[in-house]
Amino acid sequence: MSSTWVIDSSHSHIHFTARHMMISKVRGSFENFSGTVQFDEQTPANSSVEVQIEAASIQSRDAKRDGHLTSPDFLDAANHPYLTFKSKSVRVIDDSHGEIVGELTIRGVSREVVLTTEYNGQSKSPWGTTSAGFSASTKINRKDWGLNWNVALETGGVLVGEEITIDIEIEIVKQVPQEAEAEAVAA
Repeated sequence: MSSTWVIDSSHSHIHFTARHMMISKVRGSFENFSGTVQFDEQTPANSSVEVQIEAASIQSRDAKRDGHLTSPDFLDAANHPYLTFKSKSVRVIDDSHGEIVGELTIRGVSREVVLTTEYNGQSKSPWGTTSAGFSASTKINRKDWGLNWNVALETGGVLVGEEITIDIEIEIVKQVPQEAEAEAVAA
């Protein structure tokens, strides 16, 4: 039986990496995101994930580049304020590894991606809440979502690589059903 868990964004990260001028990597992250996980601890394959990422919250340590990334050349945050991920299935590989297949939507374009996932375990906080941790990663071709902007380089190649690596560290917090909260308060 699954329980509702909420992403603890203060202890979670969504990072990306892209090639710059074919010779180096630029790293960045999204600062604002939220989501829920229907986590079935007994049968993880029955779990599901939904995440919403604020496009304008992109950070790459360069304000000018961040402005370009939120422009119509890339994420077009004014017209498409959110990137979303909604799982379709979970494949269990072993006790701590799996794959989450889902729809990633960027700029209104949805494509299937596979997140290679590692379950990092659970822990109870000093405040009585239960948290679980996951690491996930995938690679996408940005052109599949219409992120086509580029500049050819004099030495060959392009300014911005097409392949984007996405790395995720997520901590989720188990939500206590309202009936259980009411019983705890009454006791």
